[in-house]
Amino acid sequence: MKNIARFGLLALSVSLAACSTFESDKIDYKSASRGTSLEVPPDLTQLSRDTRYVVPGGAVTANSYQAGQAVPGAPTAASTLGDVRIERDGNQRWLVVSRPADQLWGPIRDFWQENGFLLTLDQASLGIMETDWAENRAKLPQDFIRNALGKVFDSLYSTSERDRFRTRLERTASGGTEIYISHRGMMEVYSNTQKDQTVWQPRPSDPELEAEFLRRLMVKLGVPQEQSKALIATGATKPTSRVATVGNQPVVVVDEGFDRAWRRVGLTLDRTGFTVEDRDRSQGTYFVRYVEPNPDKKEPGFFGKLFSSSGPVKPPLKLRINLKSQGESTTVSVLDANGAPEASANAQRIVKVIADDLR
Repeated sequence: MKNIARFGLLALSVSLAACSTFESDKIDYKSASRGTSLEVPPDLTQLSRDTRYVVPGGAVTANSYQAGQAVPGAPTAASTLGDVRIERDGNQRWLVVSRPADQLWGPIRDFWQENGFLLTLDQASLGIMETDWAENRAKLPQDFIRNALGKVFDSLYSTSERDRFRTRLERTASGGTEIYISHRGMMEVYSNTQKDQTVWQPRPSDPELEAEFLRRLMVKLGVPQEQSKALIATGATKPTSRVATVGNQPVVVVDEGFDRAWRRVGLTLDRTGFTVEDRDRSQGTYFVRYVEPNPDKKEPGFFGKLFSSSGPVKPPLKLRINLKSQGESTTVSVLDANGAPEASANAQRIVKVIADDLR
């Protein structure tokens, strides 16, 4: 009878675990792999880039940023403490630090490792740092069984979500640095009606999660905890954007001037996984690589992508994302490698991806 009672208690604990809530207000990341990365979304590839930190403004490209001259932009909202400033435009935020990028690279690398991530891209010459896919262990149910077993069997528990973060540094004309953090997420879903198979699919980026890591980075850079919370809470009106058609070409119309639209589109490209090979702010152009989706190819599971080789994929397309402004309105369009307007299905899909994130 005692054994029956024990098994009954165990079954009750399991049922209660299924109903327990996640501690969504806490962050406790643990790497999902040991240095291998997952390509996601499947049609937006990560390739090697030949770029440099970019000075916003002037005739600047990634290969000639040192010769460029910057024109300071006008932020929507800004708050400063010491040499760290938080700026916000809509749901996008970034830090401006009055220190050169080479002095910040080491502390930022340490910051991500201290927060439970491995780095799959760590290239100071590109100004880009990217974490591996990791899960937020704070979202696991804090039930009786897990607390009783402790960390011995902690690996048996897993969430159905994975996150990765990209950090991009850009030099400013005054010798300081702008720091952008962008989030990409995946979630595991059932792939059939029997619910015996699952696949990993992209989920929307989380601006508030980006903001939380910016706040934590502020603390790493010397801002006290309480002050960092006050600074990150600075509000701003969210600008609007919409998809339109000019001739037969799909475009995104953003109700903002060039400076703010340029920053927002750059962060959107980071969030959605495009490979930005170069940028020319004077021409309003981002040079990107894009991989066409293959609807006939069945996507493997999360760990299948991590540890197995994939079949042949379509070669990436070289495209340009171009911004043109008139007053307080900016049009974002897709051009081919030669600068001609693109009206293909790929252009329509890219425009929708950009517009969805800008909203």
